[in-house]
Amino acid sequence: MFNKFKKSELFILIVVITLIFISEYIYLVEENFEKAVFIGLWPPTIVGLLIFFNLKLKK
Repeated sequence: MFNKFKKSELFILIVVITLIFISEYIYLVEENFEKAVFIGLWPPTIVGLLIFFNLKLKK
């Protein structure tokens, strides 16, 4: 399953998942809601950029 992805894409996926867990930790444990939302907005941005660049490279 993972051999369809490039190493760079897998690295970005791991970073995105890590950021989601960090955001959840900050929200639930530290109860710093603003910081958690700020960090939580980065994963969709990173995934969106990854999709955009993949679409541009296929043309």
